[in-house]
Amino acid sequence: MAASAGPGDHGAPRDGRPLNAAEREEYERLRGAAALHHRRLRYASASVLLIVAFLLAPLAVVAAWVNNEVTDTGRYVQTVAPLASDPAVQNALTDRLTNRVVDAVDVPALTASLAKALDRAGAPPLVVDHSQALAEPLKNALTGAVRTVVTKVVKSGEFRDVWRSANRVAHANVVNVLTGEGNRAMQAKGDTIVLNIGTVVDHVKQRLVDHGYRAAAKIPDIDKTIPLLQVDKLNKAQSAMRLLDIVGNWLPVTAIGLAALAVWAAPAHRVALMTAAIGVGVMMVALLIGLAVARQVYLDSVPPTTLPRNAAAAIYDTLVRFLRLSTRTVLVVAVITALAGYLYGPGRGARFLRAAIARGTGAAGRALARAGWDTGAFGRRLAARRRWTTGVVIAAGALTLFLWNYPTPGVVALVLGLVVLVLILLGILAAAGTRAPPAAAPPPSGGAR
Repeated sequence: MAASAGPGDHGAPRDGRPLNAAEREEYERLRGAAALHHRRLRYASASVLLIVAFLLAPLAVVAAWVNNEVTDTGRYVQTVAPLASDPAVQNALTDRLTNRVVDAVDVPALTASLAKALDRAGAPPLVVDHSQALAEPLKNALTGAVRTVVTKVVKSGEFRDVWRSANRVAHANVVNVLTGEGNRAMQAKGDTIVLNIGTVVDHVKQRLVDHGYRAAAKIPDIDKTIPLLQVDKLNKAQSAMRLLDIVGNWLPVTAIGLAALAVWAAPAHRVALMTAAIGVGVMMVALLIGLAVARQVYLDSVPPTTLPRNAAAAIYDTLVRFLRLSTRTVLVVAVITALAGYLYGPGRGARFLRAAIARGTGAAGRALARAGWDTGAFGRRLAARRRWTTGVVIAAGALTLFLWNYPTPGVVALVLGLVVLVLILLGILAAAGTRAPPAAAPPPSGGAR
């Protein structure tokens, strides 16, 4: 029986005898089965890698956001700074500070002192007895005066500066929110994350003294914290955040690496790239929906006595706005990647668009050459290396986005526009150098007589 032929045997058995028809058919059948098995294995591997990358994508975005908020002081201050100017937060803060200052004043003791003073001054007993009725009007007047001062303080530019400075100093303590450790400006009490605003309270007291309310200097220490977030089961959330903080630097790299490996392993690289982009885009949409659902759940869990609903909504939206922005940025990148994969494919629309662009750049290049701007050999080299130059430009755009600190959808649009512009310019320069050189003039006919 003839020895079996391997892929490197070029269709001949080991004894040098050529394959007969039956052996050739069996050889081709086995070779096709091996190729099919290999192709299926590549598809399976790519599918598993893509699924894992899809599952890691939203976790990677959240982990990167948490890690940035913890490690970047400027980013954290930039996150919370708008809260000082939000009307809902300002109103809630004004009400809370006003009530705390007024509650710290012993109005009944003041009216009792007034009654004693009137009695010592020889006031009629009826006046002395009715002096206690001044307690409510006195409290209302005090509340109005304190609210006026607090409103001016809270809505001033000075308060915004104090707010930013306090949060900058307290940034190192954001770790306490994630770990539950320490007892500093930013901390967690029970299931509520609070911010210590002692500096603002002291500032309000000094303003009251400056406005003639000297008794304000004797106001005892009051609760100088305001709630930022109320989180059910904060301990579990802190454990999850600690885990995300640990893997914050590695999850994004891992997700991108798995997606790239899946595209490389798949038999059809372009299709795999489009699949990866679409899958990541779907996961980003799911993350945005999850943030919207979490917002509603959070607002429903905050008691109105703890924080007004509009203020709670403003705080939530402010704290997660960079997470939403990052999610939208990844979504935009995914959409652009999927479109780019389609435009490089064999679809009728893609071929029509490529042909239209080629005609446009070709016409512009030829017009440039006719105007005396012939790029010559340089243009011909560009035309001969079109795929290589296109890949370099696209890779440069991708690297720019990767190295950009906190890219936004606007930044993605800008980089995309620059990449497209550079590709069009290269196409025009290439077309300007492909004009055929003029034919040499024929030698003069006839010789010397």
